[in-house]
Amino acid sequence: MLTVPLEIVTPERIVLSMDVRMVILRGGDGEIGILPRHMPLATAVKPCLVRIRLADDRQDVVPVSGGFVEVLPEKITILADTAELPEEIDVDRALHAKDRAEKRLQAAVDEEEADRARQALTRAELRLQAVEEHKRLNGFLHASVPNA
Repeated sequence: MLTVPLEIVTPERIVLSMDVRMVILRGGDGEIGILPRHMPLATAVKPCLVRIRLADDRQDVVPVSGGFVEVLPEKITILADTAELPEEIDVDRALHAKDRAEKRLQAAVDEEEADRARQALTRAELRLQAVEEHKRLNGFLHASVPNA
């Protein structure tokens, strides 16, 4: 089974670096599935759960808050604004962030403030979804082994 190196990078660190069989993410024009030897592509990444499938069919997810993806036939690089492995997510903190964002959205006095609150709400919801998906999939990504 063919694989391709995937790197998910934030301004702070390399979150993930491993060989994968497939990556699915939300690009500027909708959902994109990327396989080894994919044609070159560069596009925006919208906030989403990046779905990762290994050669042995194990799957997992990584929440990203947006960024860009560069796809080359021999490598996939996601430059994310923020990203973290599911096991790194503090669920209580994510729940608190979600609650705070919902309150900010209700109290927003202008569209700019509402947009910021919606972005924070989306980030918190993605983080919580990632934890649930990781458990459901019996995910392989662990905080102690980001470079599997």
